[in-house]
This record gives sequence, C-alpha cells and structure tokens, in this order.
Amino acid sequence: MNIKTFVQVISSLPPEIAVLAKGPTGIGKSHIVHQIAKNIDLEVIDRRLSQMTEGDIIGLPELVDGVTRFAPVNWFVEACNKPVVLFFDELNRATIEVQQCAFQIVLDRELNGHKLHPETRVYAAVNEGSDYQVTDMDPALLRRFYAVELEPTTEDWLNWAKSKGEIDKLIIDFIQKYPAHLRHAGEMVPGKVYPNPASWDRLDRSLKYANAQPSFNCSEDYKEITFPMSIGFIGETTATAFVEYIRNYKYKFSAEDVLNDYEKLKLKIDLITNDQKNDILNQVVNYSAVNEVSITQVENVYNFCKTLSEEMSANFMLSILSIGLENKDNIVKYNKYFSKVVLGAFNSHVDNK
Repeated sequence: MNIKTFVQVISSLPPEIAVLAKGPTGIGKSHIVHQIAKNIDLEVIDRRLSQMTEGDIIGLPELVDGVTRFAPVNWFVEACNKPVVLFFDELNRATIEVQQCAFQIVLDRELNGHKLHPETRVYAAVNEGSDYQVTDMDPALLRRFYAVELEPTTEDWLNWAKSKGEIDKLIIDFIQKYPAHLRHAGEMVPGKVYPNPASWDRLDRSLKYANAQPSFNCSEDYKEITFPMSIGFIGETTATAFVEYIRNYKYKFSAEDVLNDYEKLKLKIDLITNDQKNDILNQVVNYSAVNEVSITQVENVYNFCKTLSEEMSANFMLSILSIGLENKDNIVKYNKYFSKVVLGAFNSHVDNK
C-alpha cells in the first residue's frame, strides 16, 4: 500500500483499532505515524520496544495497604489519562516477554487494570524479511492489528520532500529524474550501504550543516566533502551518479524553470541540446498532468517552443492532449496557444507527401 492510501485509511479507523505498519527500514514508517498524529492533533508517545524490558512496560511492584501491586510507568498512565498516539516501534525486535505485554495493550487496551483513554490510538511498526534480526510475531498478536505492508512510491517521497520545503532542490530533481536511486531494490549485501528515503533526508541535513548544499555549488568546482559524505548515506554507486548530476546541473533545467522563469533563463536554456529540450518538454507534460497551470505558465512554454522545431512543438501538444480529461482545463489553455502549431505541422506533413 502506498503512503497516501495508508494515511487516508488509518485516519478513518476507529481509535480502538490498533495499526501495524510493516516494511523495510528507511521508508519513513516512524515519520508517517508522527505526521498522522500531527494531523489529528495528538501527542505521540514513542517507545522502541527492542530496547525495553518487561518492567519498562508493566512497571515495578509496590506495597499498598499490605497488598503488592504494580505501579504503572508514567507514559502508560499518560496514555490512560488523555488521548495520545501510543507508538510501539520495532515490535518484532522485542523479547517475547515484552511482546506479551504489548499483546495485552493491543488486545484489551489495558495493562494491570489500567485502561487506555478511549481516544488513544495504538500504532506499531516492524521491519520484515531475511535481512533483519527479528523475532517472529505471535499470530494471535498479529491478527489483532490492522496490518499493512507499506510500499512507498517515488511520488510519495517527492510529495513529502516538496511539502516539507527543506529538501534541496537538486536532490528532489535527481530523484525525480532517476527514481531507481531513491531506494535499493533487491537483496542487500551485509555491511554495504544502500540508499533509502530516510538516508536521503539525513544526507540533505548533513550537506546543509557542512555548507555544501548542492543548489548553491552546482556551478562551481564541487566541494570534495560531498562525495565521501554521500557514500556514507546512499552508497558509492548512487553517490557517484548523484555527484555527477550536481556537477553537470548548470546545464540542466526543469519543467518549473520553463513554466515559471523562462524569460529570466532564456539565454541559458537556448544553449542546451535538442535532447535536453525534449526532456524539458516531457517534464512539462508530466507536470501538467497532475498540476493546474496558469495562462502565464502556458505562455512561457509557448515562447520556449518558438525556439524549437515545428515538429517538436507539435509532438509536445499531442502529448498534452493525452494527459486525460480530468485535466481538461490545462488542455484548453495549451490549445489556445498551440492549435496553430499543430495545424501547421499537419499541413507541412501533407505538403511533403
């Protein structure tokens, strides 16, 4: 299940339904839980069960009026007294005893007579597969969850990165153009570093801390720190491709560059090859398929196309016509400018015959 669908579904579940997110490391399971909690205005109590013992959950025994009972831990009392998101991370890395404690919380929504608040949500996350040192979960515990195998898409990550507003533009552009570098697919060699969504976020923060943001340095001799720093987060293969992309970025432009800033960048864009210009047009088509475009943006694209061959412009408009009726407003705007171009290309084709 992709992230967008996952968020929609679990946000609609009753509070008493526990949720289990399964998937490989680095795809953002913890971040998603925190984002959902923020959306419903609830605090997150985050507990990594792999680091806990029974006593960390059930509390310690105390003597009250000659009777021994367990004094509950503070975070569980908080989850009983007010609505929160109780997040159990690395559930299948926990000991069997700790999993049994979690079992009662998930099954009965209580522990040693202390009941969770009716609006408290219980979420958990696990890594699964032969690449991880984990304990098989009790089927009786597993079936108590709404359990989902998360398969985040490149679009999920790009939407998150753009909405966050902090991820460097060149990282976003690189992943958009080469989505296979977002996350390693296939078997992993033990001890080898591979890219994943979380590692790209950490690389971005580290490059900024080192004053080596890709967007600020793409047109200079690139800083020597970038490649060795990238290797440690995303592995040598992806780091090599990423640094090469940065070094050449002064010759690369995106759909947004043409849509929003063509007049300002015109002299530079005119110098790139026809293959690069075709690539921009393909990006504009993809952008227009999912985003509303303004008349000003369409005019910028039209002015860009006036520098191209009639055939390239006509092929671009034919691609625009194929983006779907749900984007008919965009089609109408483009048609206002490009209908004569398409007609001219058609007449030229007929005349040549």
